[in-house]
Amino acid sequence: MSAWASAVNGHRPLVDGLRRVRRALPGDPAFGDPLSTSGPGSARAIARIADRVLDDQPGASREVGLGALQLWQALLERTGRGRGTADVTIVFTDLVGFSSWSLPAGDSATLELLREVARVVETPMLDRGGQIVKRMGDGIMAVFPSADRAVESVFVARTALADVEVDGYRPRMRVGIHTGTPRKVGADWLGVDVNVAARIMELGGDGKVMASSTALSALQPGTLERLGVTTKPWRRAFFAAQPNGVPEDLGVWRMRD
Repeated sequence: MSAWASAVNGHRPLVDGLRRVRRALPGDPAFGDPLSTSGPGSARAIARIADRVLDDQPGASREVGLGALQLWQALLERTGRGRGTADVTIVFTDLVGFSSWSLPAGDSATLELLREVARVVETPMLDRGGQIVKRMGDGIMAVFPSADRAVESVFVARTALADVEVDGYRPRMRVGIHTGTPRKVGADWLGVDVNVAARIMELGGDGKVMASSTALSALQPGTLERLGVTTKPWRRAFFAAQPNGVPEDLGVWRMRD
C-alpha cells in the first residue's frame, strides 16, 4: 500500500494536473515559494512548515496542501484580514547577478559589497522616512508613507550605487514599487500588496525600476518632472503568461532617469 501511494503521489500527469488546478484557484498560484510565505500570518506560517515537511516528498501531496493554504490565504485577504487601513508604498530591491558573482568572490568580498550596498541604498531610504522591513541577502523590502518619497529614494540610491565596485563587480539593482494597503503586524507588513510589489520587482530583469499604476497614481503632480524621471508601459511578450501574483488589471510601468 505504501509503495502504491508513493507511486500515485509522484505520478507526473497527476502533479501537473494539480498545478493547473492551483493556477485556477483564487489567490496567488505561486503561494508556497519564499516570496509568498515570508512574513507573519497563520497561512504563511503553516505554508513554511508544510514546505519543509513536504519538500522531499513527491509533488502531488505538496500541491494539494499548498492549494488548500492558497485558498485560506485568499479568504483572509477577501475578508479584510490581510489588508490595512491606509495606503503605503512598498519597495523591493534585488542585485542582478549577485549570486553568480558572490560564490567565486568569497565571503570577505561578499560582505564588503553588501555593506557598501546597504550604506548607499538604505541611507537615502531612511532619510526620506522609509522603514527597512527586512533584508533578504542582496535585497531589501522597505515601506514608505508616500510614493513620492519612495521613488525619490530609489533613484538617489541607484545613482549612489553606480559608484560601488568590489573586485571588479559593479552591482545593478532591480526595483519594484507598488502602493497598496498591506496590514502592519509588529515591525512587519503582510498582505497581497506585498506579494504584488515583489512580483513587480521580478519584472525588472537586468536592473530596471518597475512601478505599478497605483504607485504612479499616488505621486504628487510634478514629481516625475522634478526628479527627471520618465515612464513607459511594460508589455509582456505576446505569448508570455501573465506574471504570477500580478493582477491582470494592474498596469506596470518602467521608470527611467
